[in-house]
Amino acid sequence: QLQLVESGGGLVQPGGSLRLSCAASGDTLDYYDIGWFRQAPGKEREGVSCINSNEHTSYADSVKGRFTISRDNAKNTVFLQMNSLKPEDTAVYYCAAAPSASGGYKYWGQGTQVTVSS
Repeated sequence: QLQLVESGGGLVQPGGSLRLSCAASGDTLDYYDIGWFRQAPGKEREGVSCINSNEHTSYADSVKGRFTISRDNAKNTVFLQMNSLKPEDTAVYYCAAAPSASGGYKYWGQGTQVTVSS
């Protein structure tokens, strides 16, 4: 059973940077599409970025040019580099994995809190 663990969240000032990690165990991420999602208080969960097995990436309009998703298959880890952080980026960030051809994200991490505040 695939298990995902996020890390790297914390408190950062506006304009700062954080690098989130999503470490997998139980299976290799090589065969999954990986997405980063976030949920802020009082808001619905939203997709932030995703990367597929061919390392094709996509981003929500709100984070384009600021966030970068990448994967290191040798380390079985996916990263989300977040630069130029804004207060509206404050949320719990989750990584999730979708098995190839499954059509949905079936495995989720526990989340890591990102707070952007002065």
